[in-house]
Amino acid sequence: MNNLPCFLRSLLLTMLLAFAVPLLMLGGLLGGLSLLTALPGLGGLSQLLSEQILSFLAVFGSGQPLDGALTIGLTCGLVGALFDSYTFYRQQYLPGHHHQ
Repeated sequence: MNNLPCFLRSLLLTMLLAFAVPLLMLGGLLGGLSLLTALPGLGGLSQLLSEQILSFLAVFGSGQPLDGALTIGLTCGLVGALFDSYTFYRQQYLPGHHHQ
């Protein structure tokens, strides 16, 4: 039980980062595409790509792109938590692994 606070802190940090990274990547991608609309010749392409990304996100959000982005973020956060838990288990309980 001595490692429980350390594990919970690691789990929370992993979940937050795994949730935030996909959302930041999607936001950066959509933001970059919106900046490309100002360039001549790339406006149509960037608009098309933005619409395709929003359509993809809407699939996961029952028609709402924001809900889709949150669904993807929550799923990544859960997967990150599972990986962190597995790593903690391997460090603590499997033979041949030395911990501090």
